[in-house]
Amino acid sequence: MTVQIDIGELTSGARAGLDLEELLATRLLVQGNSGSGKSHLLRRLLEQSANWVQQAIIDPEGDFVSLADKFGHVVVDAVGTEKDLQMIAARVRQHRVSVVLNLEGLDADRQMKAAATFLDGLFDADRDLWYPMVVVVDEAQLFAPSAAGEVTEEARRRSLGAMTNLMCRGRKRGLAGIIATQRLAKLAKNVAAEASNFLMGRTFLDIDMARAADLLGMERRQAESFRNLDRGHFIALGPALSRRPVPVKIGPVETTGRGGSPKLMPLPEQPKQDAMDLIFTPSADEVQPVRQRFAEPVMSTGEILDQLSSAQRAGEEAEPQAESLLDFGEREEKVAGIIAEILSEEDAAFQPIATLYQDFQVRCRIAKLPGGAPDLQAFREKLSVARAGVEKGEMDDSAWAQAELIAAELPQDMRGVYLLLAKAALGKTACPGNLEIATAYGTRSPGRARWLLSHMEERGFLVCATDLRGNRIVTLTDLGWQTAPGDEAAA
Repeated sequence: MTVQIDIGELTSGARAGLDLEELLATRLLVQGNSGSGKSHLLRRLLEQSANWVQQAIIDPEGDFVSLADKFGHVVVDAVGTEKDLQMIAARVRQHRVSVVLNLEGLDADRQMKAAATFLDGLFDADRDLWYPMVVVVDEAQLFAPSAAGEVTEEARRRSLGAMTNLMCRGRKRGLAGIIATQRLAKLAKNVAAEASNFLMGRTFLDIDMARAADLLGMERRQAESFRNLDRGHFIALGPALSRRPVPVKIGPVETTGRGGSPKLMPLPEQPKQDAMDLIFTPSADEVQPVRQRFAEPVMSTGEILDQLSSAQRAGEEAEPQAESLLDFGEREEKVAGIIAEILSEEDAAFQPIATLYQDFQVRCRIAKLPGGAPDLQAFREKLSVARAGVEKGEMDDSAWAQAELIAAELPQDMRGVYLLLAKAALGKTACPGNLEIATAYGTRSPGRARWLLSHMEERGFLVCATDLRGNRIVTLTDLGWQTAPGDEAAA
């Protein structure tokens, strides 16, 4: 079956057609500087072929999500883990649904990893699912760079491998690659070389014009003609387009992108003083920066001892012992209050356990705590939980009892960290950052926090994963609870 789709018109006034069945076997490369009309061309091609073939668009800027409203494409935002994205890609091939992979908001490194994961999922589908599919990759030089850049070597290697598979081996799996790039010089040659159809738009650099002329079989002196192309005008060549280079003007489209060229408009008229007020006066809904205030001076241990001596000379009574369960409950409340007072002081959370316990004993004697101060082991456990900021009253008692039971299998100084993660997982809140975990452990080192999570993961208490936006997700294996994604670098 031969399907000709209309992409525009030739200089003679005739319609410019593209053989869709031939395109599936020979692939397409589009080049043009920013503003030359590449995205417009891709949108025209996608709209005209939407009813004939399944489509997948790798969209780094979120420009093609508008296809969903008119043509029923499903927008896949790059969230969750790489495993989730790979499973989505497998379902896309299974159910033959056209999709737009929206990578907007991700940095270059994560965009490359997400695109590689999705393309690998399409490529690795079972043989029974090798239905024809057009795979459009906008800004292909980001995913198949000709040289190493600022991204990590792992991300570059994975993305380049996935793009190479798409263009070199995708045909047998029904995948027809359509790649668009601003500069041919930035695109890996082994990826560009596999395309047999070309649409070359406006470009200015000599190296790009020469390479475009070579691909189209034009003489070098004709290369400068690419500088004179208007926006939306391309030179077409290939078995799916034309047997010789012909100029094509791309036709109109039905949908619009969220980007586009900015339009000039006059500046608002306002007196100079009003403009100064707008700049230098904060608005009512503007978030004001919070200035860090110095904490109140911390009372030294010597001053506390002086208070203790004065109280003893005044003839304080002997420390009463707990005689009933009511007294015991009040005692636990006082212990919790004393520990909270200690941790409220500046840098107290990072003091050695021996120093904190000495301070705790003194405060217990001043408070006339019934039964005396708890021993060091009990204090260490209570301090660990208090550092984590866990309030039992906020939790379901039965569920929280399970968390405490499992935390008891860890060393005492790690129990608070586990309960901190359990609190976040039970409340479906974001995973705590490294600094928060480190503080719960009694250190300022984010590296120590990462070691703690690795240690607990090795012992089978939890599993750490990273979603495609780089946020951490922690699953507590024994409880089956999972935190929401959280930035590990969050303060």
